[in-house]
Amino acid sequence: MRIVLVNVPHPAIGSRIPDDHLPPLGLLAIGGPLIDDGHEVRLIDAEFGPMPIARLVAEIVEARPDAVLFGHSGSTSGHPVITEVAQRVSVLLPRAAIVYGGVFPTYHWREILEDEPWVTAIVRGEGEETARRLMRALEDETPLIAVPGIAFQGESSPVATAPAAVIADLDACRIGWELIDHARYSYWGGLRAVVVQFSRGCPHLCNYCGQRGFWSRWRHRDPIRFASEIARLHREHGVKVFNFADENPTVSKKAWKAFLEALIAEEVDVVLVGSTRADDIVRDADILPLYKRAGWQRFLLGLETTDEATIQLIRKGGTTTTDREAIRLLRQNGILSMATWVVGFEEERDRDLWRGLRQLLSYDPDQIQLLYVTPHRWTPFFRLAAGRRVVQTDRRRWDYKHQVLATPIPAWRVLLWVKLTEAVLQGRPKALMRTYLHQDPDLRHAMRWYAQMGRRVWPYEIVSFFFRRPRTAAGPTLAQFWGAAQDREEYAMTRAVTAPRPVEAQAAREAAA
Repeated sequence: MRIVLVNVPHPAIGSRIPDDHLPPLGLLAIGGPLIDDGHEVRLIDAEFGPMPIARLVAEIVEARPDAVLFGHSGSTSGHPVITEVAQRVSVLLPRAAIVYGGVFPTYHWREILEDEPWVTAIVRGEGEETARRLMRALEDETPLIAVPGIAFQGESSPVATAPAAVIADLDACRIGWELIDHARYSYWGGLRAVVVQFSRGCPHLCNYCGQRGFWSRWRHRDPIRFASEIARLHREHGVKVFNFADENPTVSKKAWKAFLEALIAEEVDVVLVGSTRADDIVRDADILPLYKRAGWQRFLLGLETTDEATIQLIRKGGTTTTDREAIRLLRQNGILSMATWVVGFEEERDRDLWRGLRQLLSYDPDQIQLLYVTPHRWTPFFRLAAGRRVVQTDRRRWDYKHQVLATPIPAWRVLLWVKLTEAVLQGRPKALMRTYLHQDPDLRHAMRWYAQMGRRVWPYEIVSFFFRRPRTAAGPTLAQFWGAAQDREEYAMTRAVTAPRPVEAQAAREAAA
């Protein structure tokens, strides 16, 4: 089959402001197995430019594919764009299958299939094996009901098949690196870059996380093979920066240490950046020198909040003491810390945001990233917030960088607190000294690049808020806006779901009849 993988242009600030672009790892992960199955696969990455929708549709149509596969890492906010492109393609290529995968469609499959009849099938959960089976069924014209891990339109209603099994051996499904021109992708200020993934999932129980249930359980790649792949990409394609997509790659200290040692043995000069938990950094205090030798330059630490009561509310499982110690240990070992802090878990007032600013100053992170709570209906946190008012009804803005839930103070004041916090944290003398006079030239480059991005994003967000982004002061409740909670379906694959619900089972029987 001729298959086109499509990465649509995303409206998020992180996609539009930087000059750098990273390759879409999720689509490449699907592409590798499909190529190995003998399909003719092509990737169209519309993030560059960004590519106008009309031109993107024309390129897809020109390829004359048998199947068009859509997916985007910014799943919720990217959905409206995917909807528009897929609808236009379906009109011009009525015989082509339209397949949609990712976190958002995994859980919103009912609404998508009811509202978007041009969608042939939705891949639910991780897609390497499921996409292969689905393409085989479409090519052989066999019933889709036999393909685990998908949803499609039955005779009378949407149907979800039995959940697919998690992929036990992550090394069995190779990444289709040949689908991209490495010279086009960069990060960290023009350095050639890719996104990689050592592990999938997270064993922790944070109730706001929209990713935990999607992967169903934590697994990791073979540490030595993974290090070898990084070294090969560096040697053969000149890749310098490796951005880890993992939610929590350091869960297993044994496996993580084995990876670090294997990468050090490869003797490649690379830059590693990614996210992890503060308690893992504290646990690994004795091997942090290995982190540095392997190439780690920055860890994003999901602190989320500096309030102990809120930490308990969201089941973060950490402590403020651990968060501070992790930042201190990273600095001691020459690794930058980026602290993320989320506004809106509770309905903060001015005094709460002032207290948060003071606490962040005491943490003394190298970099700061402020986000807004963005609840997903398949997470337990959705029930806690279901009665709160929505102030941003444009789904394209549900990207963590726009306030979507109301607080007791008006949205403009929340924005000013966020901008003030960023300005104080990044503009204090200590932070400026690190940014422009850091003794390590690599870290100085990294700090300056991030500061440059901040200078571009900071005014853009303010102007966009007051002049370009309509909001509503009295919007619907969260439950009215998104529908009923789905936390009972949080786990997308076999770990938690053993059989279809009664309604889905009846629909499946009707479709098979």
